[in-house]
Amino acid sequence: MLAPTIGYMNSLDWAVLIGYFGVMVAIGVWSHKRVDDVSDFFTAGGKMPWWLSGISHHMSGYSAVMFTGYAGIAYTYGVTSFITWSFPIALGIAIGSKLFAPRINRLRSRLHVASPLEYLKNRYNLPTQQALAWSGMLLKIVDVGAKWAAIATLLSVFTGISLNQGILITGAVTAVYCTIGGLWADALTELGQFVIQLLAGLSMFVAVVLKLDDKDIGFLGAWDEPALHGHGKPLVGPYGTVFLLAFLFIKLFEYNGGMLNQAQRYMATGSARQAERSARLSALLWLVWPVVLFFPMWMSPLLVTAHRPDGSDSYALMTEQLLPHGLLGLVVVGFFSHTMAMCSSDANAIAAVFTRDVAPVLSARARGWNDRSGLVAARVTTVVFLGLSMAVATQVDSPAFKDIITVVIKWVAGLMGPIAIPMMLGLLRTFRRSGPTAALTSWAAGLLAFWLVNYPVNWHVDGGVPLQYQVSIPLAVSLVLYVLIGWLKPEDTPARLAVIERVNTDADAAAVPVPAP
Repeated sequence: MLAPTIGYMNSLDWAVLIGYFGVMVAIGVWSHKRVDDVSDFFTAGGKMPWWLSGISHHMSGYSAVMFTGYAGIAYTYGVTSFITWSFPIALGIAIGSKLFAPRINRLRSRLHVASPLEYLKNRYNLPTQQALAWSGMLLKIVDVGAKWAAIATLLSVFTGISLNQGILITGAVTAVYCTIGGLWADALTELGQFVIQLLAGLSMFVAVVLKLDDKDIGFLGAWDEPALHGHGKPLVGPYGTVFLLAFLFIKLFEYNGGMLNQAQRYMATGSARQAERSARLSALLWLVWPVVLFFPMWMSPLLVTAHRPDGSDSYALMTEQLLPHGLLGLVVVGFFSHTMAMCSSDANAIAAVFTRDVAPVLSARARGWNDRSGLVAARVTTVVFLGLSMAVATQVDSPAFKDIITVVIKWVAGLMGPIAIPMMLGLLRTFRRSGPTAALTSWAAGLLAFWLVNYPVNWHVDGGVPLQYQVSIPLAVSLVLYVLIGWLKPEDTPARLAVIERVNTDADAAAVPVPAP
């Protein structure tokens, strides 16, 4: 086994890392020139090429959680980390490329909105929009907080600095470039981060293969080693068939817009057709590239002994030992790029929700914002959101949150469903009968189900409620109630039907015009 070292980075690695931060800030400054109004800041004015949107969509779904929480799953269980994570994401996005991507694009092109939730006021009513907006913002603060904690965990392994210092450094750099340049800065930095990820991921892959050869294990023979016994099974431990199906259903909604930031990528393209192509590219990348990233993690039990019980530090320890200086810095940059890509896109999405959906309800002055004042509000909101999420990140290891992977898998996956069901299914003609009663009831009941399953019920069940039920029951409750109430109490008014028709076709709908917002 390789012996771990702490604070392994030298001046060359630091130069690579600092240089990366400088480039990110420079991209933000350059992107500033392309942002003239709120539409540019939140949706790139609908001018983003489909391939850039696709790469951005793909990158905004990653974070350093993959190299901590999912590295721990790979270290403990093996290939199930791919089968139950990136594979269902790829399949979910592929399905969503036809089902959701074109319709979400039409929210901007046909309804002229800048926030994914902005259309809900006309699709349902104002209370529904506000309920989903506030709960979505609060969930995102927790979600992004977990991701700051993940990258800070990695940084502490490499440099020895504290978790809070790591959170402050990454958050501050992200705040600079995404606040200045908006979605254009997010997408362009994600393109650069994608290139870095390719170089870093391939470097790590090759390094592990060479190390296995040095140990006379070989590329294929590794699976016969006792340390990897059972690691080739696709579904093991708590990650069984029910979990896989539940995760597929969750990711179908989450990665097609349920968590808001991916929806913006679809809205940023020039047409519904381009949004569909963007989603297909992202799905293909999710199917192929994670295999390269996960292989070193699958081999990690042969090379290192993790310090943490969940194995979340295994990838970082292995990276320290296998890569020379310079390349080590590049891999650390890769860690940062994942987290900064997701967090910056989340910050932009939540700023859109607040400035477009929440602030106008809270303040008459906000309803009168012009282009300049709206842009200032968007940037201030972005900074505030990042600050709140960084504050939450300092509490991720507290008893309330437990650990990084618990927050990401259980809290986010479990709470996302009740928020996403009314938002996503409201786009489809099939669910046109479901109105505000169905939306609000399904949302509230889903949140209640999450609390019951994860806490009171979990406390009284011997061994606790299995993870797959903790994350899937809230979404299932929301889905059933949304559909059932829609049929029992249809609320498909002409105005609501007009909204649905506008997002389902590129031609002018013959229905009653959509009311002015």
